[in-house]
Amino acid sequence: MITGHLLRALAHLLHLAAQAYIFIILIRAVLSWMGPMPPGPLINVLRRLTDPVFRLVHRYIPFAIIGGIDISPVIVMLGLYFIDDLITGILLGYAGRLLAGG
Repeated sequence: MITGHLLRALAHLLHLAAQAYIFIILIRAVLSWMGPMPPGPLINVLRRLTDPVFRLVHRYIPFAIIGGIDISPVIVMLGLYFIDDLITGILLGYAGRLLAGG
């Protein structure tokens, strides 16, 4: 019984983390549309949180920059939505079965 509650809590925690990271990516993308980003503590944190993932996308998906427009934030957000939905669904399904006694 407690395992079901732990799985449900884990699912909600992972969902919250994925949504927070998507929000961070969205902030970074909007700021990049405003021109060159001036150095500052907020910009440095955003870059440290997002640049490694964007570099990974650029390495494995060569068409992530189309006509000078970087679509890697969109690719990462779509991937996160998919993974979030998949993992959350699986964990909540198992939790529901455990809580129902089956």
